[in-house]
Formats: sequence, C-alpha cells, structure tokens
Amino acid sequence: MLKGKNVLLGISGSIAAYKSALLCRELIKKGANVKVLMTPDAVGFITPLTLSTLSKNPVYSEYSDKKTGEWNNHVELAKWADFFLLAPATQNTIAKMANGICDNLLLATYFSMQNKTYFAPAMDLDMFKHPSNQQNIERLEGFGNVLIPSENGELASGLVGEGRMAEVENIIKAISSQDRSWVGKKVVITAGPTYEAIDPVRFIGNHSSGKMGYALAEKALNKGAEVILISGPTQLTAPKGAKLIQIKSAGEMLAAVRAQEANLYICAAAVADYTVTTPSDQKIKKKTETLSIELTPTVDILAEIGANKKEGDFVVGFALETNNEVENAQSKMQRKNCDMIILNSLWDKGAGFGGNDNKITILHKDNNIQNFELKSKSAVAQDIIDSIQSKWLV
Repeated sequence: MLKGKNVLLGISGSIAAYKSALLCRELIKKGANVKVLMTPDAVGFITPLTLSTLSKNPVYSEYSDKKTGEWNNHVELAKWADFFLLAPATQNTIAKMANGICDNLLLATYFSMQNKTYFAPAMDLDMFKHPSNQQNIERLEGFGNVLIPSENGELASGLVGEGRMAEVENIIKAISSQDRSWVGKKVVITAGPTYEAIDPVRFIGNHSSGKMGYALAEKALNKGAEVILISGPTQLTAPKGAKLIQIKSAGEMLAAVRAQEANLYICAAAVADYTVTTPSDQKIKKKTETLSIELTPTVDILAEIGANKKEGDFVVGFALETNNEVENAQSKMQRKNCDMIILNSLWDKGAGFGGNDNKITILHKDNNIQNFELKSKSAVAQDIIDSIQSKWLV
C-alpha cells in the first residue's frame, strides 16, 4: 500500500507532534516518499531539522523563504502527493479545514489536494467532545476526508479520555487497511427520523439526528461501495459520492427502499411505527376540547427487506431497547430475518439520539455478541462496517 507512494505529512501545533517523527520514520520504512508540512505553531513542538533528517526532504512551513524570496508552491506539493496525512490535527486546524479558512501553507496545500486526505485528531478531552469540534469532524468526513479516530488514554492535561492521537502503528494500519473490497457492491442505508403529518404544519416525529446513518454511508463509500442513502429530515450534508434520496414519511421511505435492489441493507433510520390515519388538509385550529388523532400502523420496512432478501444479501437492523435488551434484540433479529442487529440502550449515558457518541452491542445471527465502549459515532460506524465485513464478505 505505501511502497512508492508520495505522502504529504502535515503537522499542526500539538504536543502529539513528537509522534510525528516516529510516524515519518515508519512511513519511510514502509517505502513511502515523505515531504513534511508544518503549521507555524507546530515548529514550537518539534524542529524542522529533525523531520528533514528523517524524511530526507526539505520541511515546509511558510509560503516562501524569507531570505531568498523563493516560493513554496502549494499547488505543486498537492499534485505531487498520492495522499495527505495530517497527524496531529488540532481543533484549530480541523476548524479551518472544515470552514474554508486558508491562512498558512499547510492549509493552502490541503485545499489544493485532489487525492485523499487522512486526519488524526489530537486535543484535550473537553475540546475533543465540544459540539463544534464534533461538527467540524463530521463536515470533513462529509467532504470525503478519512478520519483516523482518536484513542482513549492519558492526555497532556492529566485527564484520561478520548482525544489522544492514534498511536503510530494504528495510523499506519488505518492507512494500509483502506481496502476497496466493496467495489461493485450496492449498499442501501436508511437514516434519520420520519415525519408523519397531522396537518400541513404539524407532524409526529422523533429525535433522530441521522448522524449514525450518515457516518455509515461515509465508511461504506471508503470501501468502494455504491451507496444509496435514504434519509428523513436532517441538518446533515450527505457524504460526497453517496446518492441521497430525501423523504419525509415512513410511507415515502418504504417506497424509496422498494425501488432499490442492493447487496447490503443497513436500516439505521428511526421509522415511525404509526402514521396518522387521515391527516387534515387544513391547519387544525386550537379548541377548548381535547383532540383525538387516529393512528394506523406503518409497514415494517426492515421486516419487508428481510422477507424478500436474496441469497448473498446481508440485512442489518437497529434496536433501541429499554428492558430485556439483548433478548428483545435477538427476537427482533429472528422475526425480521436480519443477519445482524445493532443494539442501543436508552440508559447508556452519553449515547442515543442527537449526540455525537454512541455505545452499541452487535448481535450476530450465529449468536455471537460483541460489546463496545462509548465512542464517537464515526468510530462506531467503522466498528459496524468492520463487523459486517467479517460476516458478509467471507
């Protein structure tokens, strides 16, 4: 994977920059050609001389050489690279990449890249968990960049938690394992809530943000799959390369799913179990008496997919449970003819609707059960995709 590849190693201003020297050495040992880009702040954490010695190339951190006036051409650097690896990626640099701010050579080169960019966040726990940072990470993934998830561990502040830059061996593994084994496979992913109309301005809905489904779409795209993302109303941007089909109601989602023929179905949407029997075509006026709304069961999309799956198809469902969680999820898997169920508990602190994290248990048709710790939804999506791969493409 790395032999003969031209790698731009980007380093931003973090204490984790000491790992970048080790990373540079490992890339060279794997046969890569490495050029190093640093933000102006990064040179305070590790010297350009160290990195130049290891990479056997000049290190770039300014637009030009102040002594000679020679221009460091960011366009040529971007054209040279087979991929860009930003490690460490600080909150500041991630925010600039996500929002189009270009105020140093590293960023100018990133914005000129036509090939893949990988980024490995490194920052303190509270900074990493901040909603703005999580949103920026999601935006970068939505642009087609590949996240190398942060790890849990001791941080420079003395806190222990997520935000620690991935270890060098895990970064190398993440880059090397970017396989395209799903090329030629069609994947349908449902995401987000459904809105069941009461009248033209009101609806019955739920708190699903769609983040889990969109993260799964990004990971499936990274494996080369053709991805059809059928999404209820969200505030998210579909990953680059996915075909987005936007729907509102459970009925519309059902019709969209029925129109597809895929190899893999991942039903991550929070679909309404009931819809309004007869929605009003006019806004219902408030009155003093109580209002009754008749509800009708919706068609179970997951059950229909399971009932009609062909040999070689793989069906993944989600279950949000509040009691007898594993037993209920296993029952759902059997009743709906799924190959895998992703179990969420309403009682897991920090997980569930709306947030950036999730804690899952994966139940397999062969009775194998995998338990996972609380992670970012991007990292959870990777765990799910890896688990699907281990059972589906064997």
